[in-house]
Amino acid sequence: DGLGRMVEVPAPPRRIVAIFASNVEMLAALGLLDQIIGIEAYTRFPPEVVAKPLVGGRLGFSIEAIVRLEPDLVVMTPARQAAHALTEPLARLSVPTIVVTHRDLAQVFGNITLLARATGTEAAATALLAGMQAALDEVTARIAGRTAPSVFLETSANGRGAFGTARQGSYTFDIVTAAGGRPALPELSTSGPSQVSGEAILRANPEVYLLAGRSDQVAEVPTRPGFADLHAIRNGRLHAVVRAELLIPGPRVVAGVQRLARLLHPDAFAAPLLATGQ
Repeated sequence: DGLGRMVEVPAPPRRIVAIFASNVEMLAALGLLDQIIGIEAYTRFPPEVVAKPLVGGRLGFSIEAIVRLEPDLVVMTPARQAAHALTEPLARLSVPTIVVTHRDLAQVFGNITLLARATGTEAAATALLAGMQAALDEVTARIAGRTAPSVFLETSANGRGAFGTARQGSYTFDIVTAAGGRPALPELSTSGPSQVSGEAILRANPEVYLLAGRSDQVAEVPTRPGFADLHAIRNGRLHAVVRAELLIPGPRVVAGVQRLARLLHPDAFAAPLLATGQ
């Protein structure tokens, strides 16, 4: 798994607890929605999972709640540190536990393969991944030879003049680059901070400004000191984008690439794109 451990799943699981939204989405895309018996709070997709029992959330997880559900597989991710701490207790209880990591876009694809091997759904994974790759390949072909605009992606604002963004080498910025964008702040490496100041954004002067959020939140961006003069805003290239497609590393990242590519290179997408099935 993502920790380099060999995890034995004796038989195709019938009762799965999935912690973190991306793990739920990958399992559902593999046809395992009915086998998911427990989730964390804030998991919202697919809609059918919302009514499933909760085993915790941002403030922590209950080993008792998990064990009470009698799972034969638990899937979790280090993005929830409290969930990460469950691996050893669950191992002592002989509950197979897979830890899924997602450093980049390629690993999102690899995670689908990993979960398919653990759940006996290899055929479903082959079809799913083929469709996802075909959709990405079509985007690549359509944007070939076009100049990549500089892009700033805002993922959060803390109210004190700092703004969250995606570092290079992360799956989120891989989505942006796959869609034909380039980083407005290339100095943000995988080991650097994920927050930048408003002054840094003004200096970078991105050609495209993406806000991961609702469309009604976009109007606030030009009201920030100096932001109205940004190249992106002066030229009408300030856009809201779907958070789930950029910040949840599951099958919907491909839809995120397609949607961003249309925003970054609208002239390349007069004809419809392939459906991803997500």
